[in-house]
Amino acid sequence: QVQLVESGGGLVQAGGSLRLSCEASGSTTFSIGTMSWYRQPPGNQRDLVATITATGGSTTYADSVKGRFTISRDNAKNTVYLQMNSLKDEDTAVYYCNAYAVTSATYSWKNYWGQGTQVTVSS
Repeated sequence: QVQLVESGGGLVQAGGSLRLSCEASGSTTFSIGTMSWYRQPPGNQRDLVATITATGGSTTYADSVKGRFTISRDNAKNTVYLQMNSLKDEDTAVYYCNAYAVTSATYSWKNYWGQGTQVTVSS
């Protein structure tokens, strides 16, 4: 199993910034491929925000966050980040980290999820 722990959420005023972090850990050897951030506003479905490839060489973003959010990763720390600038009311949501990973226990690639961190933007 791979555990993902998010941090960095909180309450921020519109126009402000937050940086989310997600650290992966496991009881067995593991390797992480693509990592992503999703978000789920109250009463809505969970949507993809940003994705970064295993080497960090390629990133993609939802249109709603392009130019404002930046995804990055530090493979030495097994951590992915989401820098969020110029935050808007509509960015309010629970943000979830996702990792596509394989462990030495199963040798099967699968998706893992964090528990989520709340981001609230006030106007």
